[in-house]
Amino acid sequence: MKILYFGDVVGRSGRDILIGQLPKIRERLSPDFIVVNGENAAGGFGITEKIAEEFFSAGTDCVVLGNHSFDQKEIMPVLEKDARILRPVNYPKDTPGRGFSALKTRRGKTILVVQVMARLFMDPLDDPFAAVEKLLAGNPLGKKYDAILVDIHGEITSEKMSMGHFCDGRVSMVVGSHTHVPTADAQIFPGGTA
Repeated sequence: MKILYFGDVVGRSGRDILIGQLPKIRERLSPDFIVVNGENAAGGFGITEKIAEEFFSAGTDCVVLGNHSFDQKEIMPVLEKDARILRPVNYPKDTPGRGFSALKTRRGKTILVVQVMARLFMDPLDDPFAAVEKLLAGNPLGKKYDAILVDIHGEITSEKMSMGHFCDGRVSMVVGSHTHVPTADAQIFPGGTA
């Protein structure tokens, strides 16, 4: 399965580039599923319903957020009704929206997308590892889901790498986002997780 992930699309310039290029990228690479981190899409502070719809119209299948999930208050009711937009799963229980969703790929496969926020130098949320473990414990890769993607939004690369090792062999991909820290950590772990 070919999954494309675009991390932290920031502001109008980032949106314009992604929306303008995404149809060409889809044609050239024929991905099964496209995920965009859109938590900075509204001028660096959250996302609006209009922006999310622009991403979906351009070919995005899922938008994940992060610590700016609720900067644009108008998105709160949208998070309740649209399973394609995910805020961190480790927010408190009664937070609007959802932190994970099972979605269909273009070829009819089922992918579980999980968005979780790290804690170091971030908002103090529930334990991201416990939140991911709770989801993975009852959902082994290859049984209910053809692919599982975990997006970890955080400051520190070591926390993201720890999540990768924690999930190794149990998910298809762990990706990290947050514009403040450039990394070159791409690798495939011994259990096969990218």
